[in-house]
Amino acid sequence: MAHDVAAGPAKGKLVIRNLGLVLSGDLNQPILDADTIIAVDGRITAIGRAADLDCDRADSIIDAQGSPVAPGLIDSHCHPVFGDWTPRQGQMGWIDSCVNGGVTTFVSAGEVHLPGRPKDPIGVKALAITAQRTFANFRPTGAKIHAGAPIAETSMVEEDYAEMARAGVKMIGEIGLGTVNTGPEAKKHVDWARKYGLETIIHTGGPSIAGSSLISEDIVLEAQPDVISHINGGHTSIRFSGICRLCEQARGAIEIVHNGNERAALEAIKTATELNLTYKVILGTDAPAGSGVQPLGILRMIAFLSSLGDVPPEVAFCMATGNTARVRKLDAGFIAVGMPADLVFLDKPQHSAGRHLLDAVSLGDIPGIGMVVIDGIIRTGRSRNTPPSHTAPVLVGH
Repeated sequence: MAHDVAAGPAKGKLVIRNLGLVLSGDLNQPILDADTIIAVDGRITAIGRAADLDCDRADSIIDAQGSPVAPGLIDSHCHPVFGDWTPRQGQMGWIDSCVNGGVTTFVSAGEVHLPGRPKDPIGVKALAITAQRTFANFRPTGAKIHAGAPIAETSMVEEDYAEMARAGVKMIGEIGLGTVNTGPEAKKHVDWARKYGLETIIHTGGPSIAGSSLISEDIVLEAQPDVISHINGGHTSIRFSGICRLCEQARGAIEIVHNGNERAALEAIKTATELNLTYKVILGTDAPAGSGVQPLGILRMIAFLSSLGDVPPEVAFCMATGNTARVRKLDAGFIAVGMPADLVFLDKPQHSAGRHLLDAVSLGDIPGIGMVVIDGIIRTGRSRNTPPSHTAPVLVGH
């Protein structure tokens, strides 16, 4: 296991030149007219055409060699425990593998796979605070893991949420993975968490792990959390009519995950599109899980929704980046001045039938990754997990 401490961003000026396509992550302008990005001390300071920018006196230069670039992908729904290890599948290095799949930011939906996970209020709070602290100090392959997501139990009271908020916990895990499994109870815990500034999410669909419960659309609508976790089930979906009701009536973000019901995912994206709610759609893997770890899960969701859900590929990238960042209040997800230089260089896979990156994605091909940069630091070259990309950047000056 890599023991990467949170060392901070790169120092100095980074110039990235010869970009073929710049995907912004912003639904308002998903494609930027630019071929150059400049970052200083790990944050983007300029985007545009090289002739219009100050590219001199760079400490590092990346020649993209025509490669497209997108914001680092965000997994809105993962289940870390401690370190770069998951007991669910007995696997080491899963976070590093996902960085090789373009994911630079991970959001925990609960550290539920810890063997012997405590379910009493003191234990729930202790686990959440410990997870928050450990991942604040530990960044495998530079990844940013937002962890410490306590699972609501009926034995908890309002003061438990106040205490966790004072201790630095920012969110709760999926309601429904613990003993809170009715509409009135779910609403009570959502209200308590929200009162103290904690983001709220709720499991949607049939039970996923031992001890979890069915959470129907009626329960979700009564609770009205900030995020409808895996609206397409994790793994078992609610009825398609329930998915439509949630899209129409729920206030929370519409999360679609890799480890869910694929037919239900298409129903959700169809309904969200018809209701002009694509700005509410965010993507996750729901991994590690019984289905394993999916290092390319977010890329697969982008290709899946574009090729079978008729989502324009540049919009699908926004769902995996800027949409999630906006909903989950993350300092990530956009290629814009002031944002961290979290970038994934990717292109159509070699010998794809697609003419270019977006065309290949719309045909269902998984892009190849040529480089991943986090906080201005190169973290991977050509990915060991994706097909080889048609183009790939190189570091030409340092």
